[in-house]
Amino acid sequence: MELKGLILSGGKGTRLRPLTYTRAKQLIPIAGKPNLFYALEDLLEAGIRDIGVVLSPETGDEVRAALGDGSRWGVCLTYIVQEAPLGIAHAVKTAQGFLSDSPFVLYLGDNLLSGGIKHLVEEYRQTRPEAIVLLTPVEDPRAFGVVVLDGAGKVVRLLEKPKDPPSNLALVGVYLFSPAIHNIINQLKPSGRGEYEITEAIQGLVDAGLRVVAHQVRGWWKDTGKPEDLLDANRLALSSLTRRVEGELADSQVVGEVVVEPGARIVRSTVRGPAYVGAGAHIEDSFVGPYTAIGKDAKVIASEVEYSILMDEAQVYRLPYRLDSSVLGQGVVVDGQGNARRHTLQLVLGDRSRVRL
Repeated sequence: MELKGLILSGGKGTRLRPLTYTRAKQLIPIAGKPNLFYALEDLLEAGIRDIGVVLSPETGDEVRAALGDGSRWGVCLTYIVQEAPLGIAHAVKTAQGFLSDSPFVLYLGDNLLSGGIKHLVEEYRQTRPEAIVLLTPVEDPRAFGVVVLDGAGKVVRLLEKPKDPPSNLALVGVYLFSPAIHNIINQLKPSGRGEYEITEAIQGLVDAGLRVVAHQVRGWWKDTGKPEDLLDANRLALSSLTRRVEGELADSQVVGEVVVEPGARIVRSTVRGPAYVGAGAHIEDSFVGPYTAIGKDAKVIASEVEYSILMDEAQVYRLPYRLDSSVLGQGVVVDGQGNARRHTLQLVLGDRSRVRL
């Protein structure tokens, strides 16, 4: 039984502004790689090679340019435009022509999941339920789709962003469905939020007496919808790095699990892992601390950076503060005028911003 994949890469990313004024949220890099690539590679690892990608009109061209035809991964990609962000179930409805009567994995392109989904795909092939959903306990269930289980672990109720959550188990953005979901989705009405909710669709399967299996996430999961989530996802992804130093070191130290890509140059500096330094990056007279990812062709000169993401071509010069818990978009320039770092500085800057301190 061949499963297809469906990756959602639409939406406006309003919670990640200003980063998403100029880029798709799914293409923000995590540990040096666009978030969307992790989802694609997860599907590939599970043996799924026929994959649809749902796009928004605003950022679709950027996503197409990043993924191409999928040949670099050995997958076949079909692009599907969702004209308006009317919910996850609406995205599935938009993709019904591609999905046809195949079972499929639905993967939200701004989610990051450790442990992969191969074991779930294998279970689906063996047991053929109508759906498999992933759950994780969260501190504030009001921001998520929430699932209620009975004493035997069976799904009995689902609610979307409830004001008074009956459970702390949140739906993770990875689902496995049989084609039966389409009949349910085709009967949905918009919710109070004006969206077609995937929670209501899954509730429809439950109400029809169809088998919906729930598993808790192995390892960790992150929905990278806010800057602090991006930084935490970056921390988690960097924690699994294996040391690889292929760039040039001159009078410098690279300590711990650090990846330095070919063409990167580190001069009179210390990079303490876990950390990632992209191809062509230049670090000089600086300290780059743990849980930092430096993008391709970025520069860090006479500065300290820790627990941060610097995207491609970002530049940091002579900062009088330690840059901490920051996300700098592509081509951002932050220019300081001193070396006394008694305080920390936290910035979230969209692409091509310029700041002088």
